[in-house]
Amino acid sequence: MARKAVAQELSRERILLEARELFVTCGYRALTMRSIAKAMGYSHGALYYHFKEKAELFNALIMQDFSDLLQRQRQTIVESAVLGVPLLQKLMMEFIQFGLDNPHHYEIMFMIRDEELRQYSRSEQAKCFDLFSTVVRQIVAGQPDSAEQAYRIPWNLFMSMHGFISYSIHYGQTFEEMERMAEEHVEMLCTNLLSSNFSELPAVSRLSHETA
Repeated sequence: MARKAVAQELSRERILLEARELFVTCGYRALTMRSIAKAMGYSHGALYYHFKEKAELFNALIMQDFSDLLQRQRQTIVESAVLGVPLLQKLMMEFIQFGLDNPHHYEIMFMIRDEELRQYSRSEQAKCFDLFSTVVRQIVAGQPDSAEQAYRIPWNLFMSMHGFISYSIHYGQTFEEMERMAEEHVEMLCTNLLSSNFSELPAVSRLSHETA
């Protein structure tokens, strides 16, 4: 009964919330289940009720954060009346806002340097990039060198967004503070994609089956 009471008081959600900040500020290797529990004011047994080991806890963080981001991106696509550059700009702004509104999430998702830990995020990062690339491929389809552009442009755009987010996080800047600059940054990145041939594409349904 005592264990059940502790488990109910120390919820899985609270563990994830507080452990995320600890992983960012202390580093994965410096933490143990005991030190995480101590920082939260609980015995380590309370954490083991929800997670068998530190790796499982870290993986749960990664999966939750990427699930939230992917859901937001997919919703943006579903709700968009047109495809093309306007949708791409919305997705880029959504991505930047997510990063700046959730700096601890973003650091764990995209800025972990430890190669061993990247195994937890690599496949989820790929899902985000593939979704983003799908929109870009729709824009460049049929253009000269479209096969090369379908690889090069999504990568360049994605890395440019990452640089903007990383720099802003480093200096503690919020989305509210950086929103105007983010809009200008996204507009600049998309300038070369704007043309009368493919700035807007009808029917969001063409993307729905690819992003489900």
